[in-house]
Amino acid sequence: MRHILLLGGTTEASALATALAARGERAVLSYAGRTEAPRAQAIPTRIGGFGGIEGLADHMRREGVTHLVDATHPFAARISANAIAAAELAGVPLLALTRSKWVETPGDRWTHVADTEQAVGALGSDPARVFLALGRQTIGDFASAAQHFYLLRFVDAAAPPALPRHHLVVDRGPFTLAGELALLGEHRIQVVVAKNAGGTGARAKLDAAREIGLPVVMIDRPFIPPRPQVDSVAAVLDWLDHGVVRGV
Repeated sequence: MRHILLLGGTTEASALATALAARGERAVLSYAGRTEAPRAQAIPTRIGGFGGIEGLADHMRREGVTHLVDATHPFAARISANAIAAAELAGVPLLALTRSKWVETPGDRWTHVADTEQAVGALGSDPARVFLALGRQTIGDFASAAQHFYLLRFVDAAAPPALPRHHLVVDRGPFTLAGELALLGEHRIQVVVAKNAGGTGARAKLDAAREIGLPVVMIDRPFIPPRPQVDSVAAVLDWLDHGVVRGV
């Protein structure tokens, strides 16, 4: 019987976990542990790292993992790179389940940057009201630009960020256009900073920004070494059943 290790933390990972449970697959969903209260899942879960490439490879050998699916966030570049190397080391086939990137449409006002450091610079020196739609991991990078007001949104209430002027909203997507328009209006937001995470659950903030003409500082995705990848749960199940990625 095959044994699937699913690296998760995304809505796609949760959807795949549900599909695997429905098929009676032996599978475990692994979280990195960055969310304090992760959602209940349809398959067993584990929380925490593996100890790098060697640790993940050893885990897969010890547990008899036969398939590794990387459904982590598109910006979890180190985890994904480690998964590629560990899968090769352990001789376990790997497939990534990832979202397609967001692309600009007519009316968008995007400034592309490579990382949060460049995003801070793109905000400029004049005080502005900024929606930091980034998650908590990189919020601290904006402490050097304390002249701005920052609207934050996390999936759980965490320790207060090191930003002197901010407001925290605790909420979990998917979000709607109407809700995002209301949020931007309520806090008089002048610019949105976002990572190009892709998918549909968090797209509404970009649609709202376009509708009211707000600029967006878009952080492009980091480099991840080449790997087989698909963008749907159905394609992962097909790979499990047939051992090939169709159409790639």
